[in-house]
Amino acid sequence: MPLTVQQLETELFNLDLNTRAHMAEKLILSIDAPNEAENLKLWVEEAERRLTDLHSGKAREYPVDEVLQSVRAALR
Repeated sequence: MPLTVQQLETELFNLDLNTRAHMAEKLILSIDAPNEAENLKLWVEEAERRLTDLHSGKAREYPVDEVLQSVRAALR
């Protein structure tokens, strides 16, 4: 038989501080997290926006070697 909300709350408050903090973080993140369909829709919209920016000249492509060289230099 599943726990009631009150029973679950009691169990959670009996956990150690670190575990409660971890559970709280997971719960808070789950409130704003999109479901799989929403996430896919957001990624498609972002990809389309980036492609539009690329085609319009608002953004440009960079060769991967150039990007990696820049990152390596920044990390030194």
